[in-house]
Amino acid sequence: MMALLQRVREARVEIAGETVGSIGQGLLVLVCAEPDDTPAVGERLLSKILKLRIFSDEAGKMNRSVQDVGGGLLIVSQFTLAADTRGGNRPGFTGAAAPALGESLYDQFVAQARALHPVVATGRFGADMQVHLVNDGPVTIPMRMGQAGA
Repeated sequence: MMALLQRVREARVEIAGETVGSIGQGLLVLVCAEPDDTPAVGERLLSKILKLRIFSDEAGKMNRSVQDVGGGLLIVSQFTLAADTRGGNRPGFTGAAAPALGESLYDQFVAQARALHPVVATGRFGADMQVHLVNDGPVTIPMRMGQAGA
């Protein structure tokens, strides 16, 4: 499972002009499931995301987690993170999980996030979404968690 984290001052997701999820300070988490992923992989990825120290402390050092600062999570499914751009000019997406598996793993990831963190908003799996954000820093962190945990 892979994720792209963006530290934000605020972020929201719109579908057909309607805001379906929004947060203030926190993390925009773009998530992509891969074919061999399991719920356990998602749980390990989420655990790492919640503990990752990428928010500033009083000294301006990145020393606080999203939990430490009371920030929100805006979790958005994004299969295009699995894009293979090595050949030609059109990316391939065979590295992403099939839609049914991807949706199931996304839903489980979101449910686990809601069980562990007080502020969780989402987009909608498979929808045409417009994501608005104010990137803070900017800080953008790619993450990947596989079966072996790395």
